[in-house]
Amino acid sequence: MTIERDEWGFDAPVPLGHPARLGRPADHPTGPKVGEVLPDFELPDIAGRRVRFHEDRAGAKSVVVFFRSAVW
Repeated sequence: MTIERDEWGFDAPVPLGHPARLGRPADHPTGPKVGEVLPDFELPDIAGRRVRFHEDRAGAKSVVVFFRSAVW
């Protein structure tokens, strides 16, 4: 298997010119802006319990981190 590194240091077993490794278009949205109020959502925590973003943090500030998907 050949691993190729791109200009950002990302290693993947996919050739650099492959569509799966292309970046997003320049005008593609990247997510919410800093300070933007997010809609309510529900996700499982590490123990599998459902957590509602707005309700369960009871007004406390929080950080939401989005990870760019990778070639698997």
